[in-house]
Amino acid sequence: MSATENSVGNKNSGQPYQVHLSNKADLITSHVETRSGFLELALEKNRQATPFITQARALKAVASPLVRPADLLTLTTIQAALVAAAGISDKAARHLDATTKEQAVQDFIINFLDTAGTDWVDELIYRFLITRGDTVGGSMRNIGGAIAQRKLTRNIIAALSLSNVFFEWRHAKTKKWLVGSFSDPDIDLQANALNWTNAQGPRTLRYNYSPKIVGKNIDLCLLACTPQAFDTAVLNGSLYVALGELKGGIDPAGADEHWKTARTALLRIRDAFSKLNLAPASVFVGAAIVSSMADEIWTQLGNGTLTNAANLTDDSQLASVCRWIIDL
Repeated sequence: MSATENSVGNKNSGQPYQVHLSNKADLITSHVETRSGFLELALEKNRQATPFITQARALKAVASPLVRPADLLTLTTIQAALVAAAGISDKAARHLDATTKEQAVQDFIINFLDTAGTDWVDELIYRFLITRGDTVGGSMRNIGGAIAQRKLTRNIIAALSLSNVFFEWRHAKTKKWLVGSFSDPDIDLQANALNWTNAQGPRTLRYNYSPKIVGKNIDLCLLACTPQAFDTAVLNGSLYVALGELKGGIDPAGADEHWKTARTALLRIRDAFSKLNLAPASVFVGAAIVSSMADEIWTQLGNGTLTNAANLTDDSQLASVCRWIIDL
């Protein structure tokens, strides 16, 4: 059975999206869901900031006993923190040699800490946190996608759990495949791929991968293969079961831009596989979906350009899409 044939079968409806979508209005993100999404981002921002707050407290504990700011230069173990306090990000620091960083710290001490008088320790901590705050801000620009991936992963695992289907997951940092556990609450924080077996055979889902067939990064790729065969399978177009775009940004102001990016990516996927006379299933899942987007998505679902779609903020829609994915 081909991927396309897999993607359209459902005993309750003609098309998979009709299980959870009655009309285009169902796709639109409500005000309540938007508000909830912003709160989720705020909580995640605080979670990511926690290590830096702890670092700042540790830095203050080390600096407080010192008599004068220049004494900081004698503490080799905190030089990286001093470079950050001097306004140099981790990314910038990688491009600077030791002499340049040392000079930057010395200038920082003379121009800012010495002039702060008895409050120099507080000045040190404030400026350290400013740089680390920029680091958090930079990571937050991509956090919507990370939250979306984690949410989809949790829901796929939940669907597998309800069906009592064994699964494995790939650790993003170690790149090792591990046995999955339905009760492990942290898999979604660390996984960048999942594997399971359904009635059609083995399935491996990989996030943020750039197949040579397409030549660009794709948010999710589902292949008919085992984890061990993945590197070879990605070269075989006939083994692609489904590909999709996952957009977790919740700000309605950026919704159209997210859809424009996703639409371009989905078109690129269709064109690449059509040259191989193949048509794997396609899916779009987004957090911020406004009316104009919903119109286009619904039209693409209706004419078969898009196989399935769901609003990431709607639990029922997400659960339906995940059941569809694990059964493909």
